[in-house]
Amino acid sequence: MPDVISARNELLPESARVRNIACDLNDISWFGEIDDTDGACFMAAGVFYYFTKDNVKKLFSAMEQRFLGGRLVFDSANERAVKIMLKTWVKEAGITSIKDYFSLSSAETELAYLADTAISSRGYMLGYNDLKDPSVPGLFRLLAKLGDGFMKMQIVRLDFGNQTN
Repeated sequence: MPDVISARNELLPESARVRNIACDLNDISWFGEIDDTDGACFMAAGVFYYFTKDNVKKLFSAMEQRFLGGRLVFDSANERAVKIMLKTWVKEAGITSIKDYFSLSSAETELAYLADTAISSRGYMLGYNDLKDPSVPGLFRLLAKLGDGFMKMQIVRLDFGNQTN
């Protein structure tokens, strides 16, 4: 949305290879703003939690068709975690069921509808950090196990047009 992109541009200005587009992700007309001649990499952190599963499925499917050879990287969590994260927002919006909102427990299984896309994921914290290192505090280890285990927090990577599953 425009206000979010405005704040982002102040903190992380655009560069020759980075472009921030103010748009509604549910209106895929923004695809036309992307020059993917040399490929395209999309990053979405903390974004899809606010969208329904149906909206995300439509977006991912459209991206799979349009951005062959492109990549999308995003974070996700299971339904339990999304419910905790969105608790205040859900209450303010008058939403009674969180089940329709985007969440993942197993990216490879739940995104299998993307037939021409390689899907991979790693734990949000455990997938990138060696917790055996003595310098890692015990509290971090506990939070990592809760986040990646109990809440199934993960970083997901979709490589469009590169089916290898």
